[in-house]
Amino acid sequence: MTTVQWDHIVHYVNDLDDAIQTFNENGLTAFKGGSHTEWGTYNALSYFGLTYIEFLGVEDRETAINADVPNLVVKDAVAALPEQEMLSRVAIRTDDIQTIAASLRSHGLELSPIMDGKRVDTNGRLIEWKMMTIDGNFQGLVYPFVIQWKDTDADRLANLNDSGIIQPHPAGHVEIQSAVFNVTDPVSAALHWQALFGLSVVESDAASVTLGIGEQTFIFKQGNVNQFSKVIFQSEANHLIGKTINIGDGEYVFQK
Repeated sequence: MTTVQWDHIVHYVNDLDDAIQTFNENGLTAFKGGSHTEWGTYNALSYFGLTYIEFLGVEDRETAINADVPNLVVKDAVAALPEQEMLSRVAIRTDDIQTIAASLRSHGLELSPIMDGKRVDTNGRLIEWKMMTIDGNFQGLVYPFVIQWKDTDADRLANLNDSGIIQPHPAGHVEIQSAVFNVTDPVSAALHWQALFGLSVVESDAASVTLGIGEQTFIFKQGNVNQFSKVIFQSEANHLIGKTINIGDGEYVFQK
């Protein structure tokens, strides 16, 4: 059976060092990831188990503009930066990207080809994956993109821990709980994503719908911008509980 999990968050930023410093000052480990040389982008990463934040910047604008791949994550980064540092999309991880692609097409969606992705991390290791993006939007909210890593979840987690890429946060145990999307019609948007990705409805009323994805949630709340706006964390760190970290237009909210 095909599985889906919340893989990561893409947050467009102009300065990776500023994002790293902001997280580090709050006891959260973040570090340079590496360059996507064929796409003209580079990133910094902060891991919370296998779900992580990717701060993505444009390293070589000419390469990014002229990249001969239908990668909306890159194209949208070029369009957004430098004017708008923003939470862009969530990435959904699967163990069978071909089956997910067929299912999405059956719902009438237009997809990019399944692309091979790679980057060399700062330790010289080659990281490889497959991904596809979904064209368009639903009532103004852009779709997630879909990723399948070369290794299984268990192998990736072991390798990331053994290599030191996943490191303890000085603040202590912190988990990503929810992504919050402000949308004009929470019920319609949530039920659309539910149908596309096989997610479960956890809570629902006229102003907010919560979908479960693994042990985490996507929350669709009444709003006017149709935009991924906020990430909610659970933490036991006293200095973080009740705090909001703002990076550009993105909000990182910490609860007990």
